[in-house]
Amino acid sequence: MDLFTKETLINNKDLPVAEGHNRQTELPLAVRMRPQTLDEFIGQEHILGKNKILRRSIEADRLTSLILYGPPGTGKTSLAFCIANITKACYTAINAVTSNVIELRKIIRTAKLKRSTSGQKTILFIDEIHRFNKAQQDVLLPDIEEGNPVLIGATIHNPFFSLVSPLLSRSLVCELKALKEEDILVILNRALSDKIRGLGSLKIKADKKAILFLARICEGDARRALNALEIGAVTVPKLKDGSINFDLEAAQDSIQKKAVLYDRNEDGHYDTASAFIKSMRGSDPDAALYWMAKMLYAGEDPRFIARRICILAAEDVGNADPLALVLANAALQISEFVGLPEARIPLAQACIYVSCALKSNASYLAIDKAYQDIEKQQVQEVQDHLKDAHADGQILGHGKDYKYSHNYEGHYVKQKYTRKKVKYYEPTDIGYEAKIKQRLERLKKQFPT
Repeated sequence: MDLFTKETLINNKDLPVAEGHNRQTELPLAVRMRPQTLDEFIGQEHILGKNKILRRSIEADRLTSLILYGPPGTGKTSLAFCIANITKACYTAINAVTSNVIELRKIIRTAKLKRSTSGQKTILFIDEIHRFNKAQQDVLLPDIEEGNPVLIGATIHNPFFSLVSPLLSRSLVCELKALKEEDILVILNRALSDKIRGLGSLKIKADKKAILFLARICEGDARRALNALEIGAVTVPKLKDGSINFDLEAAQDSIQKKAVLYDRNEDGHYDTASAFIKSMRGSDPDAALYWMAKMLYAGEDPRFIARRICILAAEDVGNADPLALVLANAALQISEFVGLPEARIPLAQACIYVSCALKSNASYLAIDKAYQDIEKQQVQEVQDHLKDAHADGQILGHGKDYKYSHNYEGHYVKQKYTRKKVKYYEPTDIGYEAKIKQRLERLKKQFPT
């Protein structure tokens, strides 16, 4: 039996075709629209693109064990379906929350029997595999090492923390990324046009703004977008001609979230980001939090927000409070690690700290002045005493007469570091930068030119 007969999409039992067909129509749109081939699969080009390792392994039918991890709705279950369909394997799916060792052993025995009698492999898909304890994971080891059954595990957690090392060593581990806005748009439009598995048999007049809103608000989760599209399309009252008007209001209602004017790559995006940056620069944490909340609510990538905070911490706070950049960078790393909605908390902390911090743009002005000199004036040659003395450098006099600062009192010695004197950095009297200014002035008095 082919994997993608309609009854197989429902469960793992051999249902009659008529019964399978009836139940197929009752399945959620997100299940019905699962891709059947890799060419239908949307997104994840980093692992499924041409000549990528996972695609090559699938097409060569050489998979023995595969662990897929990533956010919800990125295609982990769909990819397992595709692999089973392409390889013509028997497909069995379980959830680690409700399964146990007894069921695992039964599935493994059945897989071995099927392989010995018909030569057909079995793919065992385990959703939420991180829920299995160590003993349950260990049960799988001897058989998946031989590729019978072929294990495909799915988890939203990093498997290097949640799965045992022996299982990881026997598996190809692939991370799935949150889908891009354009990927979700393709999936939604495909569902609207597909008359067999999708909503194409309904006369839906879908407003482009409504579809774009769903693509943005679902945060890379295709399942969430399809569920919202379906519930909205099938519950909106039909017009007199039998058509369904799926507009922006219906889209907002279906996902229980209002649309915010925030068009990426257009004025809404740039104006809001500008207001966010200027509020932090102006030391108004409340205004900065407001604009940040708007961006997050509208579906902005938290990494974009974190990068803006990092830039401002260096450009507008600078050495007046060096900790600002450290905290901003920490917020960037944490937001990438934990994701939304929790990422909003470290982002808010960094936003408030940077907004309230003492400000200095001296570092920003200094590098701009240096750039101008490089661009407009003749570039200075490195002096001999500063050149690298490795290899044949010493023979050429490189490094000769260089004074090593740490050999002198105060770990400082006066010497020339450019042929022509330059002056770029002008520290302010604000915050920690005031201490920097005092030290530089003290050295200047102690070692006059």
